[in-house]
Amino acid sequence: MQLVLADDFALIREKYIEVIDRTKDMKVHARWIYGQHPTDAMIQAYIDRREMYLFMDGQSVAGMIAVTMYQGEDYHEVVWSQSLKDDEVASLHILTVAPEYQGKGVAKSMMEEVISLARERGKKAIRLDALASNIPAQHLYEKLGFEYRGKQNLYAENTGWADFLYYELPLCRESEDE
Repeated sequence: MQLVLADDFALIREKYIEVIDRTKDMKVHARWIYGQHPTDAMIQAYIDRREMYLFMDGQSVAGMIAVTMYQGEDYHEVVWSQSLKDDEVASLHILTVAPEYQGKGVAKSMMEEVISLARERGKKAIRLDALASNIPAQHLYEKLGFEYRGKQNLYAENTGWADFLYYELPLCRESEDE
């Protein structure tokens, strides 16, 4: 997994558009519409903050993910397994796998690298959300040990009102710190 550099924006944008256009059941599972989610501004912000990563297979982009070393306020309403400060948590966003790599374990490998990265950075948990309709993502997260922590019905431009499911992978329990 490698950090995306500032001059990689066009490549990242092109890859997200390709994924959206070529992924079977995109309209069912993730329901992404480029320009609504993800947006150029969103991707550029992740790149500028050094939070965007590529997962490469030789010279080919196999997948992409944004990893923030904090959680946003939108996660405060969820009942998590541990009460943690925002900067004690890593959060995952816009995980995608190139169409030609889907179903080949790339997302699992990416997630394993993200888990290692979060541990290296001293995070106590990884948290994320997924649309309730995104069954493949839910299966992946649960296989990796993420725990379902609840749902919220939220409005997003690309989905309208939809249920978002929240998952957490504790990297250490509060009792381990005492």
